Amino acid sequence: MKTLFALFASMALATFTGCKPSGSSSHSHSHGGGHHHEPPHGGTAIDLGEEEAHLEFVLDATAGRLTCYVLKAHMAGFQRVTQESLELAATVGGKVETLTLKAVANAATGEKAGDTSQFEAQADWLKTAKSFDVELKSINVRGKDYTALKFNFPKGGAPEVVKK
Repeated sequence: MKTLFALFASMALATFTGCKPSGSSSHSHSHGGGHHHEPPHGGTAIDLGEEEAHLEFVLDATAGRLTCYVLKAHMAGFQRVTQESLELAATVGGKVETLTLKAVANAATGEKAGDTSQFEAQADWLKTAKSFDVELKSINVRGKDYTALKFNFPKGGAPEVVKK
């Protein structure tokens, strides 16, 4: 009887923790009404494809800096990409602002420009902008191109794909 109870307890534990990757203590879900993961830096998350990857945008308004992190599926770590920059067109108060986020080298993780998961740009208008519409021109993640992605910062979510 004890063996049967242990077997059922193990199965129940596996069932209720099945979506959590091993070794991840900060993984968060909300399965009521949709699948949800918390961005690791508390920023705005953008889905790429069918949860194939994510972008997380973090605004430091004081510095006027926007940082973009490229993340793996389920936001389970950083995904390196080979781009040297990301081009954004942001509409702020009816005016279009172009923003070039440059690849950031990170010696601690061995990342360098052209092989990184972090991009940054600085602009004075970022110091006062609370919300703006964005079009990301293109990004290639794991061999797949994502182009003309439109979303709102700070709402985020699944971007609208612009058909041209």
